[in-house]
Amino acid sequence: MIQLSDLHRTYQIGGSPVRALKEVNLRIDAGEYVSVMGPSGSGKSTLLHILGCLDRPTSGSYRFANEETAHLEEGQLSRLRRHQIGFVFQFFHLVPRLTAEGNVELPMVFAGVESEQRRERARQALELVGLTARAGHRPDQLSGGEQQRVAIARAVVMNPALLLADEPTGNLDSVSGQEIVDLMESMNKKGLTLIVVTHDPKIGDRARRQIRLADGLVVSDERIKP
Repeated sequence: MIQLSDLHRTYQIGGSPVRALKEVNLRIDAGEYVSVMGPSGSGKSTLLHILGCLDRPTSGSYRFANEETAHLEEGQLSRLRRHQIGFVFQFFHLVPRLTAEGNVELPMVFAGVESEQRRERARQALELVGLTARAGHRPDQLSGGEQQRVAIARAVVMNPALLLADEPTGNLDSVSGQEIVDLMESMNKKGLTLIVVTHDPKIGDRARRQIRLADGLVVSDERIKP
Protein backbone atom coordinates (compact mmCIF):
# COMPACT_ATOMS: atom_id res chain seq x y z
CA MET A 1 0.00 0.00 0.00
CA ILE A 2 2.73 2.48 1.04
CA GLN A 3 6.25 2.68 -0.40
CA LEU A 4 8.69 5.41 0.64
CA SER A 5 12.01 5.51 -1.18
CA ASP A 6 14.93 7.74 -0.17
CA LEU A 7 12.43 10.30 1.10
CA HIS A 8 13.60 13.65 2.48
CA ARG A 9 11.71 16.64 3.87
CA THR A 10 13.50 19.94 4.50
CA TYR A 11 11.91 23.14 5.80
CA GLN A 12 13.29 26.66 5.69
CA ILE A 13 13.01 28.24 9.13
CA GLY A 14 14.47 31.69 9.66
CA GLY A 15 16.45 31.33 6.47
CA SER A 16 18.10 28.11 7.64
CA PRO A 17 17.29 24.60 6.37
CA VAL A 18 15.85 22.14 8.87
CA ARG A 19 15.96 18.51 7.73
CA ALA A 20 12.85 16.98 9.27
CA LEU A 21 13.16 13.63 7.44
CA LYS A 22 16.27 12.04 5.95
CA GLU A 23 16.67 8.99 3.73
CA VAL A 24 13.41 7.34 4.80
CA ASN A 25 12.80 3.97 3.15
CA LEU A 26 9.67 2.13 4.27
CA ARG A 27 7.10 -0.28 2.95
CA ILE A 28 3.78 -0.72 4.75
CA ASP A 29 1.39 -3.34 3.43
CA ALA A 30 -2.39 -3.22 3.46
CA GLY A 31 -3.88 -4.34 6.78
CA GLU A 32 -0.80 -3.65 8.89
CA TYR A 33 -0.94 -2.13 12.37
CA VAL A 34 2.05 0.18 12.81
CA SER A 35 3.13 2.55 15.57
CA VAL A 36 5.53 5.42 14.86
CA MET A 37 7.46 6.50 17.93
CA GLY A 38 10.28 8.84 18.86
CA PRO A 39 11.05 11.99 20.87
CA SER A 40 9.67 15.42 20.05
CA GLY A 41 11.30 16.77 16.91
CA SER A 42 12.14 13.32 15.59
CA GLY A 43 9.98 13.73 12.45
CA LYS A 44 6.91 11.73 13.47
CA SER A 45 4.31 14.34 12.59
CA THR A 46 6.14 15.28 9.39
CA LEU A 47 6.05 11.63 8.33
CA LEU A 48 2.35 11.39 9.17
CA HIS A 49 1.56 14.51 7.15
CA ILE A 50 3.38 13.12 4.13
CA LEU A 51 1.68 9.73 4.46
CA GLY A 52 -1.66 11.56 4.61
CA CYS A 53 -0.80 13.69 1.56
CA LEU A 54 -1.09 16.83 3.67
CA ASP A 55 2.51 17.65 2.79
CA ARG A 56 4.92 16.69 0.02
CA PRO A 57 8.48 15.42 0.37
CA THR A 58 11.33 17.67 -0.70
CA SER A 59 12.85 14.75 -2.60
CA GLY A 60 12.41 11.03 -2.92
CA SER A 61 9.33 8.98 -3.70
CA TYR A 62 6.03 8.30 -1.97
CA ARG A 63 3.85 5.73 -3.70
CA PHE A 64 0.35 5.11 -2.36
CA ALA A 65 -1.53 2.12 -3.79
CA ASN A 66 1.13 1.88 -6.52
CA GLU A 67 0.64 5.50 -7.58
CA GLU A 68 3.42 8.08 -7.32
CA THR A 69 1.93 10.94 -5.30
CA ALA A 70 4.48 13.46 -6.63
CA HIS A 71 2.67 13.32 -9.98
CA LEU A 72 -0.71 14.19 -8.48
CA GLU A 73 -2.17 17.69 -8.63
CA GLU A 74 -3.76 19.26 -5.56
CA GLY A 75 -7.27 18.29 -6.63
CA GLN A 76 -6.18 14.68 -7.11
CA LEU A 77 -4.50 14.66 -3.69
CA SER A 78 -7.66 16.05 -2.15
CA ARG A 79 -9.74 13.25 -3.66
CA LEU A 80 -7.22 10.68 -2.48
CA ARG A 81 -7.41 12.01 1.08
CA ARG A 82 -11.20 12.18 0.95
CA HIS A 83 -11.75 8.62 -0.25
CA GLN A 84 -8.69 6.62 0.82
CA ILE A 85 -7.32 8.13 4.04
CA GLY A 86 -8.93 8.84 7.40
CA PHE A 87 -7.39 11.11 10.05
CA VAL A 88 -7.72 11.10 13.83
CA PHE A 89 -5.88 13.77 15.84
CA GLN A 90 -5.19 14.48 19.50
CA PHE A 91 -7.57 17.44 19.36
CA PHE A 92 -10.88 16.31 17.95
CA HIS A 93 -11.47 19.17 15.47
CA LEU A 94 -15.25 18.84 15.66
CA VAL A 95 -17.48 21.69 14.49
CA PRO A 96 -19.05 23.03 17.72
CA ARG A 97 -22.41 24.02 16.23
CA LEU A 98 -23.01 20.65 14.56
CA THR A 99 -24.35 17.53 16.23
CA ALA A 100 -22.34 14.32 16.31
CA GLU A 101 -24.26 13.13 13.26
CA GLY A 102 -23.65 16.43 11.47
CA ASN A 103 -19.92 16.22 12.12
CA VAL A 104 -19.77 12.70 10.75
CA GLU A 105 -21.64 13.83 7.63
CA LEU A 106 -19.08 16.52 6.79
CA PRO A 107 -16.72 14.43 4.61
CA MET A 108 -19.71 13.21 2.62
CA VAL A 109 -20.93 16.78 2.10
CA PHE A 110 -17.61 17.65 0.47
CA ALA A 111 -17.77 14.42 -1.55
CA GLY A 112 -21.21 15.32 -2.92
CA VAL A 113 -23.08 12.42 -1.31
CA GLU A 114 -26.86 12.94 -1.31
CA SER A 115 -28.43 13.99 1.99
CA GLU A 116 -30.46 10.84 2.62
CA GLN A 117 -27.46 8.62 2.03
CA ARG A 118 -25.30 10.88 4.19
CA ARG A 119 -27.67 10.51 7.14
CA GLU A 120 -27.83 6.74 6.78
CA ARG A 121 -24.07 6.31 6.52
CA ALA A 122 -23.47 8.70 9.43
CA ARG A 123 -25.86 6.69 11.60
CA GLN A 124 -24.06 3.48 10.65
CA ALA A 125 -20.68 5.02 11.49
CA LEU A 126 -21.94 6.24 14.86
CA GLU A 127 -23.37 2.81 15.56
CA LEU A 128 -19.95 1.35 14.76
CA VAL A 129 -18.33 3.49 17.47
CA GLY A 130 -21.16 2.94 19.97
CA LEU A 131 -22.69 6.43 19.85
CA THR A 132 -26.12 5.89 18.32
CA ALA A 133 -27.81 7.38 21.40
CA ARG A 134 -25.62 10.51 21.23
CA ALA A 135 -26.11 11.28 17.54
CA GLY A 136 -28.09 14.47 18.24
CA HIS A 137 -25.65 15.91 20.79
CA ARG A 138 -23.23 18.73 20.08
CA PRO A 139 -19.52 18.36 21.02
CA ASP A 140 -19.93 20.42 24.21
CA GLN A 141 -22.51 17.86 25.36
CA LEU A 142 -20.09 14.94 24.89
CA SER A 143 -17.20 13.66 26.97
CA GLY A 144 -13.68 13.69 25.57
CA GLY A 145 -13.86 9.99 24.79
CA GLU A 146 -17.19 10.44 23.04
CA GLN A 147 -15.83 13.32 20.99
CA GLN A 148 -12.92 11.18 19.85
CA ARG A 149 -15.36 8.43 18.89
CA VAL A 150 -17.22 10.96 16.76
CA ALA A 151 -13.89 11.93 15.18
CA ILE A 152 -13.18 8.27 14.40
CA ALA A 153 -16.65 7.80 12.92
CA ARG A 154 -16.03 10.84 10.73
CA ALA A 155 -12.62 9.45 9.72
CA VAL A 156 -14.00 6.10 8.56
CA VAL A 157 -17.41 7.07 7.15
CA MET A 158 -15.94 7.20 3.62
CA ASN A 159 -14.56 3.65 4.06
CA PRO A 160 -10.87 4.58 3.73
CA ALA A 161 -8.11 2.04 3.22
CA LEU A 162 -5.80 3.81 5.69
CA LEU A 163 -6.40 5.36 9.11
CA LEU A 164 -3.72 7.75 10.43
CA ALA A 165 -3.93 8.56 14.13
CA ASP A 166 -1.72 11.31 15.62
CA GLU A 167 -1.56 10.98 19.43
CA PRO A 168 -5.21 9.82 19.47
CA THR A 169 -5.26 9.28 23.25
CA GLY A 170 -3.16 12.30 24.22
CA ASN A 171 -6.16 14.38 25.29
CA LEU A 172 -8.01 11.60 27.10
CA ASP A 173 -8.00 9.92 30.49
CA SER A 174 -6.58 6.40 30.65
CA VAL A 175 -9.94 4.61 30.54
CA SER A 176 -11.21 6.60 27.54
CA GLY A 177 -7.83 6.20 25.85
CA GLN A 178 -8.00 2.44 26.23
CA GLU A 179 -11.46 2.39 24.71
CA ILE A 180 -10.29 4.43 21.71
CA VAL A 181 -7.33 2.13 21.09
CA ASP A 182 -9.57 -0.93 21.38
CA LEU A 183 -11.95 0.62 18.84
CA MET A 184 -9.22 1.35 16.31
CA GLU A 185 -7.72 -2.09 16.77
CA SER A 186 -11.10 -3.70 16.11
CA MET A 187 -11.23 -1.82 12.79
CA ASN A 188 -7.70 -2.96 11.96
CA LYS A 189 -8.74 -6.57 12.54
CA LYS A 190 -11.40 -6.06 9.86
CA GLY A 191 -8.73 -5.02 7.35
CA LEU A 192 -8.20 -1.29 7.89
CA THR A 193 -4.53 -0.30 7.72
CA LEU A 194 -3.72 1.53 10.96
CA ILE A 195 -0.74 3.82 11.61
CA VAL A 196 -0.54 5.43 15.06
CA VAL A 197 1.90 8.18 16.02
CA THR A 198 2.39 8.22 19.78
CA HIS A 199 4.74 9.21 22.59
CA ASP A 200 3.13 6.63 24.87
CA PRO A 201 5.00 3.29 24.92
CA LYS A 202 1.91 1.56 26.29
CA ILE A 203 0.09 2.52 23.10
CA GLY A 204 3.03 1.99 20.75
CA ASP A 205 3.79 -1.45 22.16
CA ARG A 206 0.34 -2.71 21.16
CA ALA A 207 1.09 -2.42 17.44
CA ARG A 208 2.33 -5.40 15.46
CA ARG A 209 5.13 -3.26 14.03
CA GLN A 210 7.07 -0.43 15.65
CA ILE A 211 8.96 2.21 13.69
CA ARG A 212 11.20 4.53 15.70
CA LEU A 213 12.50 7.88 14.48
CA ALA A 214 15.30 10.08 15.77
CA ASP A 215 16.51 13.30 14.16
CA GLY A 216 14.52 12.55 11.00
CA LEU A 217 16.00 9.08 10.53
CA VAL A 218 14.38 5.67 10.90
CA VAL A 219 16.53 4.13 13.62
CA SER A 220 14.56 0.90 14.06
CA ASP A 221 11.76 -1.01 12.36
CA GLU A 222 10.67 -4.01 14.38
CA ARG A 223 7.88 -6.49 13.79
CA ILE A 224 6.27 -7.81 16.95
CA LYS A 225 4.92 -11.33 17.14
CA PRO A 226 1.35 -11.56 18.48
